Amino acid sequence: MTPSIPLTRDLVLIGGGHTHALVLRRWGMDPLPGVRLTLINPGPTAPYSGMLPGFVAGHYAREDLDIDLVQLARFAGARLIAGAATALDVQGKTITVEGRPPVAFDVASVDVGITSAMPALDGFAQHGIPAKPLGPFATKWEAFRANATEPKVAVIGGGVAGAELAMAMAHALRDRAPEITLLDRGRALEQVNAAARQRLLRAMAEQGVHLIENAEVRAVAEDHVLLSDGRRIASGFTTGAAGARPQGWLAHSGLDTEDGFLTVGPSLQTSDPSAFAVGDCAHLSHAPRPKAGVFAVREAPYLYDNLRAALSGGRMRRYRPQKDYLKLISLGAREALAERFGTARRGRLLWRWKDHIDRTFMAKFDALPTMQQKLPKVVAEGVRQITGDAPLCAGCGAKVGRGALQDVLAGITPHGRDDILSTPGDDAAVLRTGGATQVFTTDHLSAVTKDPVLMAKIATLHALGDIWAMGAAPQAAVLSLTVPRMAPELQRRTVGEITTTVSEVLQDAGAALVGGHTTMGDGLTIGLSLTGLLDGAAITLAGARLGDVIVLSKPVGSGTILAAEMRGQARGQDVLSCYDWMVRSNAPAARSLAQARAMTDVTGFGLAGHLAGICEASGVGAVVDLDAVPLMRGALDLAEAGVRSSIYADNRADWRVTAPDTPRAALMFDPQTSGGLLAVLDRTEAERLAAMGAAALTPIGEITEGTGVTFR
Repeated sequence: MTPSIPLTRDLVLIGGGHTHALVLRRWGMDPLPGVRLTLINPGPTAPYSGMLPGFVAGHYAREDLDIDLVQLARFAGARLIAGAATALDVQGKTITVEGRPPVAFDVASVDVGITSAMPALDGFAQHGIPAKPLGPFATKWEAFRANATEPKVAVIGGGVAGAELAMAMAHALRDRAPEITLLDRGRALEQVNAAARQRLLRAMAEQGVHLIENAEVRAVAEDHVLLSDGRRIASGFTTGAAGARPQGWLAHSGLDTEDGFLTVGPSLQTSDPSAFAVGDCAHLSHAPRPKAGVFAVREAPYLYDNLRAALSGGRMRRYRPQKDYLKLISLGAREALAERFGTARRGRLLWRWKDHIDRTFMAKFDALPTMQQKLPKVVAEGVRQITGDAPLCAGCGAKVGRGALQDVLAGITPHGRDDILSTPGDDAAVLRTGGATQVFTTDHLSAVTKDPVLMAKIATLHALGDIWAMGAAPQAAVLSLTVPRMAPELQRRTVGEITTTVSEVLQDAGAALVGGHTTMGDGLTIGLSLTGLLDGAAITLAGARLGDVIVLSKPVGSGTILAAEMRGQARGQDVLSCYDWMVRSNAPAARSLAQARAMTDVTGFGLAGHLAGICEASGVGAVVDLDAVPLMRGALDLAEAGVRSSIYADNRADWRVTAPDTPRAALMFDPQTSGGLLAVLDRTEAERLAAMGAAALTPIGEITEGTGVTFR
């Protein structure tokens, strides 16, 4: 058997720009063994700038514009940290991301683009919308376009980018008699040759764009732009496209800069050889060029090779950008202008050419291979039935089925101790210790994400769920940690990130991390053994009564979303939304549910299995309104597409549950990781909590006569 290769170096990509996106794709096809790859980006997607004018004009949908970085990171084997980098320390080899421990690196690359914010312009921060970064701009434009009835728009900056935006906006709003004004402090469209400038001016006039040159903007207000000569330009959507400004934090990195942009040489390395920079945030000291996406795309193969060289001791390649490049400029309608070497052409065929180029680029990220089970040609009988065609789920989706667990627990000899007050089916053991009543539980999870910090938050809150479900206050925890094989320095980084995060989450819950054990294995697994203290009697599974109301504190669907993410089928924004639910503490809900008659947390056996456990222990039945059960965003679409978690079949076979054969019903059997609290309340108490709006508790059904659970 081939031994696994230990991780020895950390490579961190800061920003999901075009160059980094292409490097991630190439890395997924040919990774460098021994490297742990990390991508830091504020959100789950990266907009492609080449298609922005077409999106603004209405030719493309928002999803056409976005590169899904969650899927791309999964393909590349990278951990994705969803947050904005705010500092880079090349001396300490760390990157600051708000809300988490510093991210350490051996080699880093920066591709964070530029901003067109105008901090010195009075009122722009409050009322203006920078054209870059593209993501926030696209979101705000989408809302304005949908709701504006008498649209008035001002674009500050009369370069090619400003002209493209102005014409695209005019085209998108053409049926509402828009007023589109393009403002430039000097002469507009100076970056192109004379022939191209004349054709662009004619195209703007045809679209109804009003150009004001030599216009000094004094201030931006909510409904107008004030010029220095006193004129007021009506505008309900004012955007800035005047030049390129660097991200402010780059200037404090200690690296050499040119006007705030990171200075790089032919190898794309900065003044510190461990840090690279590409795209618009970089200044090519050996061959200065304008900020244009074509250079970012062509830098990708050089960056990929040079990152590998820096991590493995290889030789660097020299990047030599072309002196001129073809500019394809959108003209609002499905028409474009081509400019190069002093010539200019305009026409619909040029738009079709540009559209083909852009769609071909985006197709590189839409056709990523999905994960496949790789088995030898000959295996023992039963292997293929167990593994199936999909990868084994992690988190609660990797738990052993209820049947196997119940059979084993049924064979345990009764303990006969009077200081153990719980039964085997409870969420945690209830122990009498001296004068205190203590609850004790243990839980562990295989990683659902490559980010140790995110996984530590999920695992800790997941384990705390058993304490809260018993009505106890968290007290202390011992950490049990298995990390992949890695070099000692990476071990220290990883264990440090995890223990710091676990300790912080426990402290927020009122508990303390008091010790732990570590070992190395095939993958990351985080487990905790926890104690909690009870002031009164524990809340158990038994106690539900006829007519009681069933409430749930979190939506379901995490098992399906995580299973789809492993196969590259889930949308990045749905995955990050799922993570957000998993790191949402159940502490506020637990406080609201102090008077619950029965309670548990929804984990591996799904909503159906855990509710059936309450009914079985209480000797009652339950009816649940399927439409009342809250679902995570994207979960129903995936269920309708046939996505199921590994443990779904075991959960669906529960004889205690009756449910229709529909995608929505399938989610009732979906294993949840760090799921919500499921509680049974007296109707009066449920109504009182509903009137208070307590902890987002959702009523989903009621306790009835009989046995088992029925979903309707």
